[in-house]
Amino acid sequence: MSTIGFVGLGNMGLPMAKNLVGAGHSVNAFDQVESARIEANAAGINICSNNSQTAREADFIVTMLPNGPIVLSVFEEIVPAAQSGTVIIDCSTIDVSSSKNTHKLATEYGLGCLDAPVSGGVGGATAGTLTFMVGGENEAFEKSKPVLDVMGGKTVHCGSGGAGQSAKICNNMLLGISMIGAGEAFALAEKLGLDQKALFDVISTSSGFCWSVNTYCPVPGVGPQSPADNDYQPGFAGALMLKDLLLSQQAADETGAATPMGQKATEFYQQFVDDGFGDKDFSGAIKALKTMERNSQ
Repeated sequence: MSTIGFVGLGNMGLPMAKNLVGAGHSVNAFDQVESARIEANAAGINICSNNSQTAREADFIVTMLPNGPIVLSVFEEIVPAAQSGTVIIDCSTIDVSSSKNTHKLATEYGLGCLDAPVSGGVGGATAGTLTFMVGGENEAFEKSKPVLDVMGGKTVHCGSGGAGQSAKICNNMLLGISMIGAGEAFALAEKLGLDQKALFDVISTSSGFCWSVNTYCPVPGVGPQSPADNDYQPGFAGALMLKDLLLSQQAADETGAATPMGQKATEFYQQFVDDGFGDKDFSGAIKALKTMERNSQ
């Protein structure tokens, strides 16, 4: 078993750290929030006094943090404190440029580094079924695979440093676009007097087939259980979808890629959040669509 440092015990990080403890690893962790530290300690996680202390004698260090600047500031603390050969696994969803800078910093100190953002939400983090999209050197990836496998059900090595973040923002840009499309289809069907279950039966077995309908249908009482059946409690909050869409547009700006639908989806979810629905599941976009008038589009 390994000694694992862990920084970031929020809604995602804490259940991930708990799964590592459950698999027999020794986890030394820190979070700025006292309540998170207390809950983690009750779950058998050793609480450190600061970020750098989590890195000492660690075989691996996992970070799960809100944004690029915070990740980089934490790296500046943990990298000098880590022993040579330690692999840092950043599971945060951040911009590609910041991610590449973490790899550069880790390499300068003789450390391995992976960017490994996740898909699967809090449910996946709790169940240990997350999907990891990983960027970094193959040696670090192979070394870290047993640790990632404890926290996730699927791990995809996408390429060199930053490739995991690239895959995550491309995937979630498509997800945001497709959920708006699913909402529009069901909202139009309702206006036409079409039974929602009938439309689900058509889409789920025809050319409109997609995850946003088949697995995560935004209409309550239709399809498999989803946040729509729980008043759109997340799930994956609208504010988090907006974060990922903004990252996708930042990357598009930096590379010159044309993403007109991604831009529209970003504008839509920005309004969704501005209207006070950021804490609702992103599939709740259908409710916003139903309040819109045709001439306001």
